[in-house]
Amino acid sequence: MIKLSLINIAKDHRMRKLTYFVASTVDGFIASPDSEHTMFAEGEDHGAWVLERMPETVPTAYRHLVPGLSETENRRFDTVLMGRGTYERGLRDGVTSPYGHLRQHVISRGLASVPDPAVELVSGDPLEFVRARKKEEGLDIWLCGGGKLAASLRDEIDELIVKINPVVIGSGVPLFDSAYSPQRYHAVTGQVFDSGVTIMTYAQRG
Repeated sequence: MIKLSLINIAKDHRMRKLTYFVASTVDGFIASPDSEHTMFAEGEDHGAWVLERMPETVPTAYRHLVPGLSETENRRFDTVLMGRGTYERGLRDGVTSPYGHLRQHVISRGLASVPDPAVELVSGDPLEFVRARKKEEGLDIWLCGGGKLAASLRDEIDELIVKINPVVIGSGVPLFDSAYSPQRYHAVTGQVFDSGVTIMTYAQRG
């Protein structure tokens, strides 16, 4: 594994952070045009990195496959945010509560309801919702997708962790689905794994 340069970033511990942690292709897509993720590498050495640092990002349905994971306490996040497309992708497979070990929020103005009481539907302003959640006590907030929601929350994303997979797909769901608007980040850490996946961590510039 290759470790890239490290820039020390001052952390503000007074409020919870919003972290956009997501897998991406080299050309910047987080899913195929029909919201599939089969092009991404699973497990391997980069998977161990995630399990050590953010075990709560493993979906509930798969936690029993990792010995002891179901009994592991959340380390980084206690709350997850999803857009409509991300949530409905799970619904296609019959998954109504993908992260039952976290507080789950689906942010969508288009959905009338969600089929599981463990998931809260948020139809109001996503920025106002996130700003209110940041002021609460608890661990950080994980934004797991998708591109439109990430674009609407871009000003409130404190940290961006991208699992860059060595694959190009040409089209799909972009990392940020928005109009052209440059925004710069600090590169905090980066690691290249034997699987070919690179995990990069960025912090928003103040």
